[in-house]
Amino acid sequence: MVVFVLAAGCAEVEKQPDVAPEPPVQPETSPVSSEPKLKNSTLKYLAKRNLKPMPTRPLNVRSRCSHKDAVGTQTRLDLLVKEASVKTFKAEVSMKGHGTCRFNLNEFDQVEKLPQALLRHKTQSGCLVRMWEQGPQVTIAFNSCAKSCDGQAFDYLWPIMVEAKSGQCF
Repeated sequence: MVVFVLAAGCAEVEKQPDVAPEPPVQPETSPVSSEPKLKNSTLKYLAKRNLKPMPTRPLNVRSRCSHKDAVGTQTRLDLLVKEASVKTFKAEVSMKGHGTCRFNLNEFDQVEKLPQALLRHKTQSGCLVRMWEQGPQVTIAFNSCAKSCDGQAFDYLWPIMVEAKSGQCF
């Protein structure tokens, strides 16, 4: 009898798939929920976090700043955006040992205002500068603008972050 109990303890039991309980069916007459139906497990996780989408509104920021980080990257920025219209934009980012990237508004056309201010370079195909508000900060990101940089500096270029209220860059 003891041998039978020990043998039974070693037997493999087929694992049953985890099945989530079905949510109750809503009657057709109920008001439509304002929350989207989420199929992806990642989206379901994010829905539980009570995150709200960033509002789409015209960007307004003014900054004339200079910043040097711990690895020696020097950033200088002169920026003025009013009601999503870029009035002034001059940026210079020098990466220690890699070169410098320079951007000037007169080299760009503004092609979009919302949801992001978008500048397209007049002569460099694919070179874009995007500006958007992200909470209390404004992000200025560069895409495919290697010709605006010396050497391999574009490979080391990160977005410029600006504190929206103070105009301080970091």
